[in-house]
Amino acid sequence: MKCVISVLGKDRSGVVAAIATTLADCGANIDDISQTILGEGRMFSMTMMVSLAPEVADFNTVQERLAADGETLGMQVIIQREDVFQAMYEI
Repeated sequence: MKCVISVLGKDRSGVVAAIATTLADCGANIDDISQTILGEGRMFSMTMMVSLAPEVADFNTVQERLAADGETLGMQVIIQREDVFQAMYEI
């Protein structure tokens, strides 16, 4: 299952490592990743396209684990199924 993950918050060290570790623990593969630091306030933004392995961890489990990472990091972490993400932006 393909999913889009968005991470947003104040820049700090270890963000990519924490998210990538959670995904690896869940058997997910990072297919594509883009990140940037925005403005003087050092706002961190990252978008990932990932492939989940439902036989290792289903969508809800990955979502819960990423939400816990977000709380620990003090960042917003959102995961959406690719089909839902695509449907949101169709006209």
